Amino acid sequence: MTDRSGKCNIMKLVKIVSFGLLVVVLVCFVAATLRTLTFDVNSGLQLAHWEKTRNIASDINQHQRKELLANFREAIQIPTVSTSKTQLNITALGEFNSLLRKVFPTVFSSHLVQHEVVANYSHLFWVPGSDLALVPYMLLAHIDVVPADENDGWEAPPFSAKEMDGFIYGRGTIDNKQSVMGILQALEYLLIRGYSPQRGFFIGLGHDEEVGGLQGAMNIVKVLKKKGVQLAFVLDEGLAVLDGVISGLQGPAALIGISEKGQATVKLSVFKAPGHSSMPPRESSIGILAGAVKRLEDNPMPILFGEGPERRTFEHLAHRFGLPIKFLMSNMWLFSPLIGRVMERSPDTNAFLRTTTAVTMFNSGVKVNVLPSLAEAYVNLRIHPAQTVQEVLEFIQSTVGDERVKMELVNGFDPLPVSSYDETSFGFQTIKKTLLDQFPQVSVAPGLCIGNTDSRHYTDLAKDIYRFAPTWIKPGDTQRFHGINERISKKNYEELVVFYFNLIQNCDIKELPSPHGAGHEL
Repeated sequence: MTDRSGKCNIMKLVKIVSFGLLVVVLVCFVAATLRTLTFDVNSGLQLAHWEKTRNIASDINQHQRKELLANFREAIQIPTVSTSKTQLNITALGEFNSLLRKVFPTVFSSHLVQHEVVANYSHLFWVPGSDLALVPYMLLAHIDVVPADENDGWEAPPFSAKEMDGFIYGRGTIDNKQSVMGILQALEYLLIRGYSPQRGFFIGLGHDEEVGGLQGAMNIVKVLKKKGVQLAFVLDEGLAVLDGVISGLQGPAALIGISEKGQATVKLSVFKAPGHSSMPPRESSIGILAGAVKRLEDNPMPILFGEGPERRTFEHLAHRFGLPIKFLMSNMWLFSPLIGRVMERSPDTNAFLRTTTAVTMFNSGVKVNVLPSLAEAYVNLRIHPAQTVQEVLEFIQSTVGDERVKMELVNGFDPLPVSSYDETSFGFQTIKKTLLDQFPQVSVAPGLCIGNTDSRHYTDLAKDIYRFAPTWIKPGDTQRFHGINERISKKNYEELVVFYFNLIQNCDIKELPSPHGAGHEL
């Protein structure tokens, strides 16, 4: 009887637990379904009436179209290459300075524009506003480009700016001379048409961003600090309009970077006494270091999906996916681990999930019959916003797990703060409005910039820093950044000019509309 009674009690407990689990699953499913049907983080300001500004129409005639493309092609043809912090093509940078003065005569002669050359080759422009109560903002871009070799497989010489099938090919077309020339071209046209801003703004063009911005951006920041400048927001390069890149997304998506990853370069080294190759030890310095590197590659940093701004990216885009992906994206609180596991399979999306580890240099040996005393490897890490440099170093140390491998932090910095992007965020919402007015088919979402930009030097001047240019990126185009066949369509470059033309004017509003006011006007 006792055994039978015990078995009955166990069966009752199993039924109760099973029923409880069923109820929990059912509640979660109902909650997730309701959230999927009602979830839309994009409502609010899109329904509100924005303050009217006396916008000048952004019409571009045939003559101007030829002019802006000719100016842009000239800029691409100047090889403003940065190879290292001490290797800059100063001849090309001087030539580029002359080009700017030639093709934007109104910008450099207008009484409304104050211009200053910083560190010989960078530029700082200040356009004062008529309303001194409005906090100024700043537009950034960089003049320098990474090296390019035609023998790597370019379809056109990398500094030819050759036109093919509606595209302009050349190093800098999407990183980042399209913004340099687009911003100044927009200002040139605005000034010609009699524009005078209500809200003042700065334009900063750095000349060494590709090697850290230590001369250009950092000295521009020093100049602004001496003037006591504080900024409403900063807009720099970074993310873009992705068209057909995100699998399953209906329509293109414009991702505005609200943060960027940190970075660290770590040197691993092993030292052993040298010797003759005919009498090798059981483990060489190269073998020990190779084992350490293999352990790092076999044990990537943990997935941190959902702990940084990347979660909000998918929540903003959820309504543009079909089922069942829409169901998953609308309920990140429940499905983020599953989504993370799927995304890590591709290098393009894996970079958003975690701190990435890339072994970029491996050096050892001087002669084929000599056992090397020293083996060195350099590891470049792009740090997820939920981690710090110190946490990454501790992970490397524990993963390598070998006291013979010395670890040295060459340089590094923590991830950048996350900028605001809610309905009270002036910079984000003004950029978003400008985008949607020009590209109504686009979905706009905050995003994480996996590369680094000059804007990281501006954190003392602005709480909100955004990283975006309306460059359209289609499948396969991401490999063109720092790769071969970098290009931009002539149409897209013209769209960039129009975007900055309208953004500058839209920033003249004194304040954002109330998102709650929209509901009373429906």
